[in-house]
Amino acid sequence: MTIAEAGAHCGVPPDTLRYYEKVGLIPAIERTAGGIRNYTEQDCLWINFAKCMRQAGVSVNALVEYVALFRIGDETLDERLRILHRERDRIAAQAKELAETLEYLNKKIERYEKIIVPCENMLVR
Repeated sequence: MTIAEAGAHCGVPPDTLRYYEKVGLIPAIERTAGGIRNYTEQDCLWINFAKCMRQAGVSVNALVEYVALFRIGDETLDERLRILHRERDRIAAQAKELAETLEYLNKKIERYEKIIVPCENMLVR
């Protein structure tokens, strides 16, 4: 599929796909004899992986390292697993912090609502 088709399929603009390939977030895309990128379903899996990881805050450097190790082959399985564990642990810690922040905000909102609702009821009378 063309870059426009792959972009539509994955929900990623063509410029982003070019960037992903340029910096190594996805493996190099095969090209036609005319030099046009020809995306496969496997390429779309890589795009979705990169997109998901970036949305979760995984650094470009970590993804580039992961893809580079993947290209080397199965002798890098341990190193790739280490990267995945490290990023999972970082995301889990971030999720915990967000949950704590959400709880704090909910309590703050509850306090305000306890003050505002009685005041509004007094004004309605």
